[in-house]
Parts: sequence; C-alpha cells; structure tokens
Amino acid sequence: MDGRAVAPAAGTVLNALATGRGSAFAIDLETTATVELTTDGEVVGTVAERPEADTGLIERCAELVLEEYAEDAGLAGPVGARVRTDSEIPMAAGLKSSSAAANATALAALDALEITDAVDRIDACRLGVRAARDAGVTATGAFDDASASMLGGVTVTDNASDELLAREEVDWEALVYTPPEQAFSADADVAACERVAPLAALVEELALEGRYGEAMTVNGFAFCGALEFPTGPLLEALPDATGVSLSGTGPSYVAVGDRATLEAVRERWADRDGTTRLVATRTDGTRTT
Repeated sequence: MDGRAVAPAAGTVLNALATGRGSAFAIDLETTATVELTTDGEVVGTVAERPEADTGLIERCAELVLEEYAEDAGLAGPVGARVRTDSEIPMAAGLKSSSAAANATALAALDALEITDAVDRIDACRLGVRAARDAGVTATGAFDDASASMLGGVTVTDNASDELLAREEVDWEALVYTPPEQAFSADADVAACERVAPLAALVEELALEGRYGEAMTVNGFAFCGALEFPTGPLLEALPDATGVSLSGTGPSYVAVGDRATLEAVRERWADRDGTTRLVATRTDGTRTT
C-alpha cells in the first residue's frame, strides 16, 4: 500500500513569534511526499537529492499518522513506512518548507492507509504540527503556516491552542525574493520578536478585518527590525504592491498584488543577489495525487 500527496508553500501575513497569533497564505511552490507502508515497524525517510538532509520531521509525521490511524484502517501487527519527499521549495528560506513537508507526508500516509476521506484536513494538519514540535524544527508550532498550506487561501490562527480563527480565499499573485543565505526558524531570536508584540497585535487586528496587504506590510517592517533583516526590499515594493513582508523568519520577502505591478517590483528585486519567483496563490491546499 502506498500513497502520494503534494503540499504548497506559504508566505507570511503575521509572524507568530511575538504573540502566538499568526497568519499565512498558500503559494504555488510544492513539496511532494510518497509513503510506502511496510510490515517491519520501522519508519525511514529520505529527501530527494539531499542524502544528508535531516529526516526527523517526515519520519515523526508518518509515525504519528500510523499510531493514530493504522488500527482504524484495519491493519494489525507492526506497520512501518518508507517516506520520501521531493521539493521545489527552498529550505530555511522562510517559505514554510517544513510545514509543506509535514502536510504532504501526513496526507500521503493517510492515502496509503486508504482513509484520507475519513480524516478532517485540519486534524491531519495538527498531527504535522505536533511532529514539527517533536522534531524541534519550529519555535511556535507553526500552525499558521501549516494551516495555510493544508487548507489553501489565507488563514489566521492561535498557535498556542492550534485554533483556526479565520480562513479566506484570495486572488493575488505573489512575488518571492530569496537571498542566497538561509535562516532556520528554530534559531530565531524569540525575545527580540516579543518586543514588537504591540505591532503584531495591530497586524492581527488588520488580518482579522481582511486587510491582509496592510497587515503584511506592518509585519514586514516590524520583524525586519526585530530579526535584523534589511528593509530595502520592502521599500522597493512600495507603494505599488498590495502588501509586502519578510516571510517567516527570513530571509525571503514576499509581495502580493496584480501581475503587472509585481513584474515592475521584480525588476527592482532582480538587482539583488538571489532569486525571484512570480507565482500564483493557492486556494486548494494539500491534496493527494
């Protein structure tokens, strides 16, 4: 029995490190996971083209799905899995590669168990978040990022309680600029982020009012300051873009708006070292294939 699923990346509206409340939106960069069930009771993960990669997250995610649902699927005895992920999302770039990997793995494992339709997507998402916490790859649990990737559209969440506060579909294009360096979210200066909590509360208020572009931009300046990233890319996107922010704990920046506007922003960002990608936003979230 085997399963396969794909999960999208996400960009940030509100970084949850300041207050525990976060917001993100799905974008069209994908991670694919395949899960093959075995009878040896072991879970072994691999990452395509990266034999040195840490596979703790995807292995823990598959373990949790099997612990929770293997019996419901009618399987007896030891159940293991071979998990493989293949991704076009750059790692440690602030684009939620870990959340996408966890979501894709969770849904692929459920697909292998042949019970995908019996499990609520948000419950599958919470298993992935739990795996991320167990694996130590997130400082907040990243339920905001994970929910956006799993459900599609924009989500607003309470990461302390893993509660979905709001979800809305959006029709933006997104421009992503990724500098050459990496930044691991688990290494972020949480204390510095907590100092901008009043601004984060304002961002949350704007997001819950559906004013996502304004929310993103306030978030971008606040967390560039807290995490010591340059604000130049934000200024280069303004006032044209609907919104622009540092994504996650960096180093990527994401601007949203219509395609013509973002093409102009792309020309400015192209002078910087790194890569730019113009992608669609996603409303369908994680899905089996």
